[in-house]
Amino acid sequence: MKTLKKNFLWVFYFGFVVLAVVYRGDEHLFISNGAYPLGKPFTWLMYFAFLGYSLYCSSKESFFKSLKRIYPYLWARQIGTDLYIGLVFSSFLIYLNEGSVLVLLLWLVPILVYANLAILLYIAMNYDSIVAHFVG
Repeated sequence: MKTLKKNFLWVFYFGFVVLAVVYRGDEHLFISNGAYPLGKPFTWLMYFAFLGYSLYCSSKESFFKSLKRIYPYLWARQIGTDLYIGLVFSSFLIYLNEGSVLVLLLWLVPILVYANLAILLYIAMNYDSIVAHFVG
């Protein structure tokens, strides 16, 4: 039970990933059938690399304790602000791709908590439809 409590954010994250994969659209999960097909496996590679690194970091030190130590520094707050500005733009991309406020709201909590782990998952799962918006 202590391990579950310690890793509740990861339990929530992987539960979200399962739901996202189960309820995704018609797009093939790992293979691109659209323009620039090599981008999809590259996006998945980035996602899995970042996920692996995040899991490694969380096994070595507490996210909350680390955040408490670095928060007093101005640059830590600037980097956090920069991150969340990027997340707002990425969230808008989800809205443009889906055309649904409801879908955006379903992704919003994981985006605010997990940041780029959620964004990279969304882009990897929806790569073809996103690229189709930019390639006529």
